[in-house]
This record gives sequence, structure tokens and C-alpha cells, in this order.
Amino acid sequence: MNKFWLLVFVFFNSESFSFGNSVNVTTRPNVVNIGAIFSFNSTVGKVAKVAIEAAVDDVNSEPAVLNGTKLKLTMQDTNYSGFLGIVEAFKIMENEAVAVIGPQFSVTAHIVSHIANELHIPLLSFAATDPTLSSLQYPFFVRTTQSDLFQMAAIADIIKYYEWTNVIAIYVDDDNGRNGISVLGDKLAESRAKISYKAPMSPGASRSETTNVLVKVALMDSRILVLHTYADWGLEVLDVAENLGMLESGYVWIVTDWLSTVLDTYSPLSSKAIANVQGVVTLRMHTPDSKLKTNLVSSWSNLTSRKASNSSFGLSTYGLYAYDTVWLLAHAIDKFFNQGGNISFSNDSRLTHLGGGKLHIDSMSIFNGGNLLLQSILGVNMTGVTGPFKFTSDGYLIHPAYQVINVVGNGYRRIGHWSNYSGLSIELPEILYAKPPNDSSSTQQLYDVIWPGQTTQKPRGWVFPNNGRELRIGVPNRVVYREFVSLVQGPDTFGGYCIDVFTAALKFLPYAVPYKLIPFGDGHNNPKVSDLVRLVSAGVYDAAVGDLAITTNRTRMVDFTQPYIESGLVVVAPLRKQNSNAWAFLRPFSPMMWCITGIFFLLVGVVVWILEHRINDDFRGPPKRQIVTILW
Repeated sequence: MNKFWLLVFVFFNSESFSFGNSVNVTTRPNVVNIGAIFSFNSTVGKVAKVAIEAAVDDVNSEPAVLNGTKLKLTMQDTNYSGFLGIVEAFKIMENEAVAVIGPQFSVTAHIVSHIANELHIPLLSFAATDPTLSSLQYPFFVRTTQSDLFQMAAIADIIKYYEWTNVIAIYVDDDNGRNGISVLGDKLAESRAKISYKAPMSPGASRSETTNVLVKVALMDSRILVLHTYADWGLEVLDVAENLGMLESGYVWIVTDWLSTVLDTYSPLSSKAIANVQGVVTLRMHTPDSKLKTNLVSSWSNLTSRKASNSSFGLSTYGLYAYDTVWLLAHAIDKFFNQGGNISFSNDSRLTHLGGGKLHIDSMSIFNGGNLLLQSILGVNMTGVTGPFKFTSDGYLIHPAYQVINVVGNGYRRIGHWSNYSGLSIELPEILYAKPPNDSSSTQQLYDVIWPGQTTQKPRGWVFPNNGRELRIGVPNRVVYREFVSLVQGPDTFGGYCIDVFTAALKFLPYAVPYKLIPFGDGHNNPKVSDLVRLVSAGVYDAAVGDLAITTNRTRMVDFTQPYIESGLVVVAPLRKQNSNAWAFLRPFSPMMWCITGIFFLLVGVVVWILEHRINDDFRGPPKRQIVTILW
């Protein structure tokens, strides 16, 4: 009997031990569902489609990546439609996908991110560059490419490098365009430049609408134009600009990385298209050379022939980031399983009351392991075809860098690089990372640019606009020191030394400058110069003329000319005219001072005589002699 109970005890203990181990071991599924939503026929999408499919094949062909688990990819075509992007996202998520690659467009990403937040399904976008998508509002949105925050910083540094101050922004009036230009304005303000005119264009604008927008731009004074649009539409904008004569000498076109994407995808461009981009400066996301990148580039033509119906197109940087996105997700899923995660879904209690109807919203399920998978994605540290692939604490990819490209002839030339580590440089960013960071103005450097009009001379950046207004010049209307500036014979007529200097300087200019002098102050009290300077900084006045003292605080707000009146350190004393004569040497001292000096002179002589006459024969003799000795 005792042996029987001993066997029972051993049996149950062995079962308990076995059950305890099974709790900590996650059974990996054979297949993990992932999705992808983007526009298959777009410039970015057609490249991304081939790259994503190739990456899935590469991951599945290496069992060691996921320890035997395969990725099952479902791709949906949004066909340039934000509405279809939402519908396709629902279709993928209801099939229990653990993650979605995309969306491609930032407009769609804003909406789909709300769905991802509710269902705890990470979105990994290789092309949505809107800076505001990195906010805490969208925790399940993961950007696997560079943010426009850094691209706009690079453009601002280029403008600062060439010492331009006024910029015109031409952009698509959607979330991506507005938010990108907003960041550009902030970056320009850091170097005391600004966007003087914004020219928004409706998404999908017709050629006539584009023409109307650019005609208004041509009437402005600034010739520094920043074009922020999409790859499928940008060439048409530049074609309209060329027809309007806006690609001639004197203009500067700085466009975002859509142009480099077009050049990489469709090179060589048609003769008409390449003629419309001569002298344009654009950016391209920098990806360091590596063996992984070389292997993908060398096999790209075979991939496009097999996966793109024999159509031929090049590999853009967005394709490289799309390829790395799949590998990032594969490593994250493997890490997810290693941490004990399992794929399970549960009903959303807030959707159950929406049952009924043909949309079947109540069929959507929450991914229980979504938070763990999200942390696994953000914690991946790998090396891909784009180089080191790792996220910062803010959710950005490390080492953001861009190539600065100048389109010339039938191709382009690289004139430098930009990185948030050292700014503009002609050296490769990966070389600079090994050195101490240095983004001072003296170290910024680019090769020479061939600007529109085939000129290497830096454009001035502005002209007098055809519909321009007069310069508004603020003049302090003082009560005192009216010799410097004063209001004379009329409400807006000024005179004085400062006004004479201003008008004389204008005569040296080779062109006419229309201006209007505007009094600042009521004429009864002296106005505060700091308030006038502040209004110039705010744009109420274009400039100020007058006896304005240069102080440290004021130089932080505006630029001053070289001072044309400088007194230095002086002593002010009254001037009295007196006749000169032989007794002029007596004037420094008063008569009383001369008398006191004489008394001390005699007193010293008497003291010396008292001390010396007893022992010194020279101080003896008749009284007359002794008096002479005292005076001597």
C-alpha cells in the first residue's frame, strides 16, 4: 500500500513539474500575419512593393530569423485614396494581422493611427514623413524612415549657408505639406530668416490651378523657392514654372527629396523633364555603402523583372527603407516570442454595441500582445541595407542625414551632405560621427552649385516685385535732439542728419528703392527705441532710421548698420576765451594759492636755517647773507 501511494505522489509531482514548465514556453505559430497598405502604382509604392516582397522572401528563406515561423503578407492597394486606405486597413486588421507596414501617405497615417491605437496594432511606415506623426498622440505609429523634421532642418541650413533671409514656400495643402512647411518656418526663424509668402496648392490641382498659384509667386520679391510636394506631381509643377520663366537666372529652387526619388526611380528622365530641373537643388536620404546594400542593388533588376510584370524602374531610398522595415518587423516578432509573447486577440467591449449592419465593426479585435510587440519593435538594434537601424528615445531613427544634390545636364552631382550631427559638410556623415560634433558656421561647407540659368554665381535671392509695396521705414518722432531727426513741413516729411545719411546711402544703389517714412511717437513724448526695434523685428516696419543706440539686447532682435556717429569716451567742459600775455603762466593758480605757496617756501627755508646755522659755516655771517642763504 505504501508503494502505491508513493507512485501516485511521484506521478502528480512529475505532472505538476511538466505543467509548470509549459507556462513559460511560448509555442511559436507556423505563420504570422502581417499587412501592408500603400499605392502600388505610385512612384514610391511601385518600388516599395518589390522591396517588401523581396524582404519577406528573404526572411522566410532563413529559418534562423524566426526559428521556423513564416511571415504571411497581405498587401492592399490604396490607389492614392485616403478613404480606401482606411477601408484597406480595416480589411487587414480584421484578418488578425499583428502589424501593418504603411500607410504610405501621411494623411492616411493620421486616420489609420487612431484605429491602430484602439486595436493595439503597430503601424510601420516607410514613407509617411509628417513630423507631427511622431507625437505622443500616435503611440502605435512607428516611422521607419527619416522625418521631415530633419529634412526641413537641412533646407534651413542651406538657406542660412547662402545668407538668404526670405523664402517662398510652395506646398500641397494637406497634413504632410502644412506640417512640413510649419517646421521649415520654425527652423528658419532660428537663423533669423523667414517664409515671406506661402503658396498652398490643393491636392491633385489641375494645371491651370498650379499656374494661378505660380503666377502669384512670380509677382513676389523673393526668388528663393522651396517646393514641398509628392513625387508623382512635382515634375508638373516645375514644368509650369519653366513655362512661366521661373527657372531662369536669378531664381533658386530647393525641393524636398521627392525629386531625388524620381531621379532614382525613372532615370534617365525624358529630355523635357530633365530640362525643367536644371540647376535645382534637392535632397536624398543618405544611406552608407555596405555589402548588404550592394547585394540588393545588384539584384534589383532581376527582382523587378520577376515581381513587377517586366517593368523596369530603379531602386530609391524609400525602397531601401521599405526593405529594412520588413527585417525590422521580423526581428521584433522574434524578440516578441522570446519574451514570452503569444498571438491572441480579444473583443473590444466598446465595439460590441455597434453590432449589426454591413460594416461588421464589432468583428474587429484587440491584439493582446500589441504593447509588447511595439516595445520589441522600438528596441530592435540591427544593421540593414540603410545602415545602422535603431530608434532614439523620441522614436526617430538614429543618425538622420541627407545628400545635397544639384541637378546638372543629364544627371546630377553631389555637392555635400547634411546631418544633425555636424550640419553641412563635404565629408561623409559616417566619417564625421567619429569626430567631435561641430556645427559652427565656420565649418559649414558645400561644393559650388550650378544654379538655374547655368550660372555659378550665387543668386541675390530677391528682386523688386511687380506688385510690391513701399518699404515701411519707422522714424522716431523725438522731442529732443531734433538735429538728428525731426518732423518738418508735413505729416510724413522728415529732416535731420540721420535722414540725410539715409538718402545719401540710397543714391549709391544701382536701382530705385520705393519707401515711406512713418513717424513713431506722438511728438509730445520721446518714444522708446526698444519698442521701435521690437516692431521692426515683428515685421510692422521693414527698417528704422534715426539716432538709435546699439545695445546688446537690440542686436538680438534686428541687424544694425555700421555706426556713422561714434563719440567714444569724452569729457564735456565749458569754453571761455581769454587774452594771452606774458603773465599767462600765473593763471593756473589763484592769487591765494600763489601766496600760500610762497609762505610755505619761506617756512621751509627758515626750518632749514634753524637746523643748519649752528653746525654749518655757510649759514653764518651777517644777517643779509643768512637771508640770502635761506631764500636760496
